[in-house]
Amino acid sequence: MLAAIVDAPGAQPRVGDVHLPPRQSGQTLLEVLAAPLNPLDLLIASGSFHSARHESAYVPGSECVGMVIESDAFDIGALVYAESHASPTSPGSLSMHVVVRDSDILPLPTGVDPIQAAAIGNSGVAAYLPLVEVAKLSPGDVVLVLGATGAVGQLAVQIAHLRGASRVIGVGRDPEVLAGLSALGADAVVELRSGEHTDSLAERIRGAASPVDVIIDTLYSQPLEAALQTCAMHARVVNVGHSAGPTATIAAGLLRGKQITVSGFAGLHTLLSDKRTALEWLWGELAAGRIRVPVTTLPLEDLPTAWSAQATSPHAKHVVVPRPNERESA
Repeated sequence: MLAAIVDAPGAQPRVGDVHLPPRQSGQTLLEVLAAPLNPLDLLIASGSFHSARHESAYVPGSECVGMVIESDAFDIGALVYAESHASPTSPGSLSMHVVVRDSDILPLPTGVDPIQAAAIGNSGVAAYLPLVEVAKLSPGDVVLVLGATGAVGQLAVQIAHLRGASRVIGVGRDPEVLAGLSALGADAVVELRSGEHTDSLAERIRGAASPVDVIIDTLYSQPLEAALQTCAMHARVVNVGHSAGPTATIAAGLLRGKQITVSGFAGLHTLLSDKRTALEWLWGELAAGRIRVPVTTLPLEDLPTAWSAQATSPHAKHVVVPRPNERESA
């Protein structure tokens, strides 16, 4: 079976033949139709991820949409969404076929494009659950999205808008992507500037919208320090990433004075059953054309190139389509 292979921590992936373990009771064999490449996949492969490190060669990949080949729980030929937990003994989804636990599978609704459904999976959950379940987004809230030009951030802008936010502000570095956020539901954008003082950034955010009720943060570090200065009383802040840096300084008086709630979210530690509501809502909005996911598709053989592109924080999802000539591209 052709698959991506990471030979050791920090190694770049290669494409080669691997042996797929036989399906066991409680598992389903899938033909992979579309497998997104996620930042999580690169982080685990680097050997620096706090929850997983693989010293031996393994097949990466954390999610896919596939067609059921063998199963005791799902109809043969059915299209499903699946999560895979890649390790040296359990190949991940960046391959032609994958074996996953039945509990890690959800049926795909009729009418949803498999490639788009795969692309919105992890990224959509990382936007929806922090906003809706953790921050308890309410109609009328003012929402600030830190890192709005990334895949999670773009989805967060759309979700906040669709769920009734009175004002959505996107903060990010790429001016071209920022310019397009208004079409996704952003009411204002703030471009990050290299070397800018925290107070100056806070003032520009405040000028776009203040006070802020909800912050979804994919950046951490200095952008979060600035954004916290613009919070309303009882604001809710949820961190889902730290691409701007792993540390931030938060004044205790600010937290207590405005009674701000700061939480963290990690999809890896959330069961698929707890993601079902989010995914089904996202797939429904996708099918209705109310949510957009920019996608770049590529064959499995080109995975090493996409891997390098993902490391630069692209503004579109890279989705591996193992048999591109047999599937419609998004």
